[in-house]
Amino acid sequence: MTTDQSVAELPAARRGSAAEAAPRRGFLAKAFGVTALLSAAGSALGLLRDLLLARYFGANQGTDAFLVAWTVPETAAPLLIEDAMAFLMVPAFSLALVLREERPDGPDPVRQLVKATLPWLLLALCTLSAAAALGAPQLVDVLAPGLADPQLAVTCTRITAITILPFGVVGYLTSALRAHHGFTAPATIYVAYNLGILGLLLTCHRLWGVRSAALGVAFGSLLMASVLIVPFIARLRAGRRRRARGRSAARSLVLIPLAMLPVAAFTLTRQAQVFIERYLGSGLPPGTISHLNYAAKVSQLAMTSAILIVTVTFPVVARALAAGDLTAARDRVEKDLGQASAVVLVGTAFLMACAPSVVALLFERGAFGAHDTAATAAVIRIYSFGLPAQALVGVMVRPYFSVRPVVRRADAPRTDSGPRLLDWFPVAAMGLGLLVTVGVGLAATPRFGALGLAAGNAAGITTTAVLLLRGLLLRGIALRMRPVLGGQARVLAAALGAAAVRPP
Repeated sequence: MTTDQSVAELPAARRGSAAEAAPRRGFLAKAFGVTALLSAAGSALGLLRDLLLARYFGANQGTDAFLVAWTVPETAAPLLIEDAMAFLMVPAFSLALVLREERPDGPDPVRQLVKATLPWLLLALCTLSAAAALGAPQLVDVLAPGLADPQLAVTCTRITAITILPFGVVGYLTSALRAHHGFTAPATIYVAYNLGILGLLLTCHRLWGVRSAALGVAFGSLLMASVLIVPFIARLRAGRRRRARGRSAARSLVLIPLAMLPVAAFTLTRQAQVFIERYLGSGLPPGTISHLNYAAKVSQLAMTSAILIVTVTFPVVARALAAGDLTAARDRVEKDLGQASAVVLVGTAFLMACAPSVVALLFERGAFGAHDTAATAAVIRIYSFGLPAQALVGVMVRPYFSVRPVVRRADAPRTDSGPRLLDWFPVAAMGLGLLVTVGVGLAATPRFGALGLAAGNAAGITTTAVLLLRGLLLRGIALRMRPVLGGQARVLAAALGAAAVRPP
């Protein structure tokens, strides 16, 4: 298979291996259960982290400065852990595993893939981390030029820049483990991360103030990487023992560096929604960025279960596409769209109806007052309009990038050396969504403040979701649009009815 061939062109024998490699339904249910349980623990600790931030520091110029610095790990996490790295490496490891099954007596493609990619990744991560730390003053100026305390933001940014290296290692190792259908260790990473932050917050908040949160972020990122190293090495050693007879040094896979560009560009473009909010919010009254942050954290809780579904099923889709089984991939994506939408709309309806009560229960204590509660709850209700689209984008972009992974079979001829224009469709879709975000934000912010920024966020991501639905069809994953759209309409109607029934 060349990097530019459709998976539909694969021989039938290869397509058949997808069904053989697909895990049983019981395995998926068990994997989802384990992942959901551990992820819920991580989310609970993350919520406790946000509660302590609100209790100790409230919503003021100090928390605004820290949250600007938190833009570094907030950008690095989707780029290096859950999104771009996963979009790249889960399909790559899945193809390596398909080759391992096809050629049981040859060299291990998984080990070859690690040797070809990990050293370069570590070098790039060290360079990025150092560049972010050295360029912290310029970064703060770009992200939030109207910030009340830029020096504090610079200090915190230099601390959080450390996270780039461990986050990248975490993303690589979790991709490898999930492709091997190992979900327990990857599900523990946010438990370790938030424990590190909480430890520093609880013990050092009086001594170092909001800087303790930045140090906790750096320490937590190191804990994340530490919980994955042993399981990853165990998987590699197991593959070597099974393939001890293979002595040939012939390569099974060839790395395609240019395939990384559209994936990284999409993730950065998607994260640019946060940059836009921070930039425009820095010119609003102090505390606005903090209100947006707390609202986003609560809103994202409605997304957790939906994202867990696709986290577990993504390796299944990637393995099917690597083997050329478009039918199995399409069926799984259609199920994911329906299940993710149903789950996120339950959370959306709840937040629309109960946002003030939820915020008051979670945050209204210490330095976080009734005014902060009202402002945060109002933003949550606007954010909620975009949550279904956030879920759909998360489901659709994974199979989209899996069609053309970052590696190809070494014995397959290449027809050209450049990326196909269609590879950049998600970037273009997200770019148009950002234009909508900026347009709505600039038009609505002077009158509505933070609510205008939230409305721009919701409108922009909805635009992107609509475009990506079309993009999947162009990519060759022929979703059956009538049942997909019909199912979306039914769950949306149910959610609107539930949201309309508000408590007194």
